[in-house]
Amino acid sequence: MRSNNPVFNRSEEFNRASSNAYGNQTYAGGGQTYPGYGDTGTDPSQWGTGTPGQVDQGRMTIDSVVQKTAISIALVFATAFATWWWIGDVVDGNVIDQDAAGRAQMLAVVGAGGAFLLSLVNSFKRVISPALVLAFAAAEGVALGAVSKFFDTLYPGVVTQAVLGTFAAFVGTLAAYKFLNIKVGDKFRRGVVAGMFAMVGLGLLSLVLSFFGISTGLYGNGGLGFVFALAGLVLGIFMLILDFDFVEQGVAAGLPERESWRAAFGLTVSLVWIYTNLLRILAIIRGD
Repeated sequence: MRSNNPVFNRSEEFNRASSNAYGNQTYAGGGQTYPGYGDTGTDPSQWGTGTPGQVDQGRMTIDSVVQKTAISIALVFATAFATWWWIGDVVDGNVIDQDAAGRAQMLAVVGAGGAFLLSLVNSFKRVISPALVLAFAAAEGVALGAVSKFFDTLYPGVVTQAVLGTFAAFVGTLAAYKFLNIKVGDKFRRGVVAGMFAMVGLGLLSLVLSFFGISTGLYGNGGLGFVFALAGLVLGIFMLILDFDFVEQGVAAGLPERESWRAAFGLTVSLVWIYTNLLRILAIIRGD
């Protein structure tokens, strides 16, 4: 069964794992057979580390995914903090600092544009590039730092609340996935990906219409904006479930260690998605 997730569907290894999750897995090029779910060979203690001279010297593990994700998220935080600091105080007393506001707006646009382009490259790239994943994380951090600066200026403390809420959403979703033994079906995958593309498409349409002075209200502080942000938050939770499922399948199938970067990229995208929508929800509530 081929993946419908754009982050993973360009990875031949992930698609082989999902298409044969309960049988024997053959990895092209090596000619060796990887065990599937239910096989005693899935015991991590029995996995090898590869032979000298091969590109892949190990297999993707939970630890490797955690490490790569931690690096990616840490880079997002670092660039966001640096951007926040460089912008300075947007409001000095009751006076708006036009220079600081201009820097924030410029960095938000540049960072968001760069992150969007890099997300497309990473999503459709067959062989994952750690450098491009880290470049995406850096660009995303710049955008989030600038956007968060605006929100915190208008609603002091809302950024901290959104960060804590994102962490809680991650832990809660992971706990639910493991303890409730959530199974991801093909219809669920298609629905989540369709919803993600729909929201991105609506966002781009709203941006284009804004150039002509037309407001859709999707990103406003009204009822429609709240519903749109809430739908985005729920969709982000579903995206995390897809990420957890692919990581679980990848580890069980013994995918190459480099695929940990693809998993880290997917998790970073989902967490950023949750954070931005949660930030909007909290801001709308505070605004009321």
